[in-house]
Amino acid sequence: MNDRTALDLLLEHGPLSRTRIGNLTGLSKPTASQLLARLEAAGLVVATGTTAGRPGPGAQLYAINARAAHAAGVDVTPLRIRAAVADLTGATVGEFELPTPRRRTATAVEQVTAALDGAVGAAGLARTDVRRLVIATPGAFDPSTGRLRYASHLPGWHSAGLLEELAAGLPMPVEYENDVNLAAVAEQRLGAARGHENFILLWNEEGLGAAVVIGGRLHRGFTGGAGEVGFLPVPGTPLVRHVTRANSGGFQELAGAQVLPRLARRLGVPAVRQGHYTEVAGELVARAAESGEGPYKEFLDQYATGLATGLASMVAVLDPELVVLSGEAIAAGGEPLRARVRAELAELAAPRPRLVLGSVREHPVLRGALESALAATRDEVFDTSR
Repeated sequence: MNDRTALDLLLEHGPLSRTRIGNLTGLSKPTASQLLARLEAAGLVVATGTTAGRPGPGAQLYAINARAAHAAGVDVTPLRIRAAVADLTGATVGEFELPTPRRRTATAVEQVTAALDGAVGAAGLARTDVRRLVIATPGAFDPSTGRLRYASHLPGWHSAGLLEELAAGLPMPVEYENDVNLAAVAEQRLGAARGHENFILLWNEEGLGAAVVIGGRLHRGFTGGAGEVGFLPVPGTPLVRHVTRANSGGFQELAGAQVLPRLARRLGVPAVRQGHYTEVAGELVARAAESGEGPYKEFLDQYATGLATGLASMVAVLDPELVVLSGEAIAAGGEPLRARVRAELAELAAPRPRLVLGSVREHPVLRGALESALAATRDEVFDTSR
């Protein structure tokens, strides 16, 4: 227990002296010295420099051995596959990105291994140096069937034997998680939701979805479909029937990123460059937030009302302490959009959760995959009793 406490302190604070570790843990100097010697012999900590700026010789500093283990994450979307490798401290040491094939020119296993090998190569490592991999996808793998559900827009990822094929093709343990859930993991461990046990993360990029954290843990639901709020029927849009076949629903049709270019045209907002709807939506929202006048104001007001309409149902059921707004089509609106959503939600729902913007802005899904993989890797390598 003392070993793990010391390792966690080194992760949190960076290099520490023997005296500082003793003060933080309550251990005596001899015990702290024995602990550090044991961890150094196990290859988990290294001596790194000395304290400076004080009279007399500096005290030896100790730090986590960053190269003691590595973990990886892969973020799969309909547009691209992005992979990253992190060392034991959490620092990203290698990244790689490739476009998702529009046609089935490569299997899902080949896509994942190509992205992973690119990131591993960028880190100067071999595939076997990675202790654990977490793969993020839209939808969720149904635990009863092993099939990917709620993500019909992801080609090549729906075969019955996919999980077995991935396990056979990769040398490390592999875990799978919904992309929005992993964005919530990133915010809970590094960002706006730190210290919060009950919160919702609302995400809007390729799809509109949510992550639900209750009692500090992700709530996935019976089939992994908790948070698939894009299918939620809401006022302001016609009912969508056979939602899984349509891969859409009322909330998605009211406030999803794909409807924002249409909303802009209807309100007379000047057109932006051509591109994928997520990029166009982000640029439209950013321009509207910056201008705040004329058709831009109406565009941002209607978008905020749409987001608040779906959120009202969620907070009425879950009564969270916090709502984190994330995803490019939301983050681009910044504080002007957040303030509008808050004002609208106050009129539509009885609970009054605090609304904040996500603070993990650079690849939050991939960062969450890395954090999830690192948590399990650290549990494994920090178990010095084995």
